[in-house]
Amino acid sequence: MSKLSASLKTLINAPFARPGPTAAPPRIADVYRSIACDAAKHNIGSQPWLTFSAAATITLNAPDALAVLYRVATDSSTPPPPPALAPVATAELIREVGLKCIGFNGIPRTINVLGSFRANGMPPDVAAQLATKPTRVPTAEALPETTARGLGLWRSVYAGVDVKLLDKLAESHPDLPVHILSSHYGPLFTDPPNHAAGGLATVGRALTSLVAIACLRAQTGVGPQVVSHIFGLRKAIADGTWLPANEADKDSVKGVDWLATDAGSEWLLQSIDQIVAALGGSNFAGSGSNGEAPPKAKL
Repeated sequence: MSKLSASLKTLINAPFARPGPTAAPPRIADVYRSIACDAAKHNIGSQPWLTFSAAATITLNAPDALAVLYRVATDSSTPPPPPALAPVATAELIREVGLKCIGFNGIPRTINVLGSFRANGMPPDVAAQLATKPTRVPTAEALPETTARGLGLWRSVYAGVDVKLLDKLAESHPDLPVHILSSHYGPLFTDPPNHAAGGLATVGRALTSLVAIACLRAQTGVGPQVVSHIFGLRKAIADGTWLPANEADKDSVKGVDWLATDAGSEWLLQSIDQIVAALGGSNFAGSGSNGEAPPKAKL
């Protein structure tokens, strides 16, 4: 196969095309610490604030900043409400959030950011302890259960309009609802049986809504979808699916019920906006749909 010409390489890597990852600004750690401190004041647990912070950072293609987030989250001086996550559990949660970001951001950013996170973002002894067994390998036997999980999640997120919305999506393309349910809601956004048995993190119903809101807000240009998933978070509270099945796991969603209120959702969006501003604004869809530039960071 012939090599790429010098002119083609130059064009691919032209500065205006922004071919590389987003650099971490010097004081991004202060932004994450500020969010963690505010989360503590609002009695929000470690996993919710880490989940939306990681999702926003991955959306902005910022692997160096994700490494900083990991260090802040595992720093004993950072004051999240107890119990704080251990280093391996923190890395696993970030990895699972990154995987679920695919459904909102596409595959490339997750590949790039999680690859860098595994190679450079955590201590080698932590990386050596990460889970290695996949849980989402499709099989004919698992297909009915996976399909049912996806449809159940869809009905929870879009309760009241779930059927109408599927019909509307099918008008755009008959395979659009098929792909959304069969490729995202079923196998990706929901957790397979025994998912955590090998050490992988569980990002359940409530935290998945936080992933959605963070990704969509950080992208810009998709305000209607942000609204949908804020309502989706509220519906998780209303139908009870936000609570983990195991009593021991309930600390993982501590404070999410407050995030579903008007005041809590405002704090959530403003926290995501802080991360976006600190990383130089959205590089996903440019400025917002109203043409306004993202706010400048106050660092």
